[in-house]
Amino acid sequence: MILEVAILNVIPGSENDFIAAFAKAQHIISGMAGYISHQLKRCIENASRFILLVEWQKLSDHTEGFRKSKEYIEWKSLLHHFYDPFPTVEHYQ
Repeated sequence: MILEVAILNVIPGSENDFIAAFAKAQHIISGMAGYISHQLKRCIENASRFILLVEWQKLSDHTEGFRKSKEYIEWKSLLHHFYDPFPTVEHYQ
């Protein structure tokens, strides 16, 4: 199992719109091959910061299967405009 960790710094003032967009987008990731689970958590000290934790069966399920899929295009259009700066994503085992 691989854990994808992304710290998401959302543009201040757009947090509620981000949460609504993520509610729509989460079906995309949960339908991908190799997906196990995900959690989105909001930071207590900084309400514009979120952490996304996604469990994948193997690294390539995320880096190849998801990121190179047509579904990723929809994911990007729903979520990527909320981030400043764009998040760094790391993987853990």
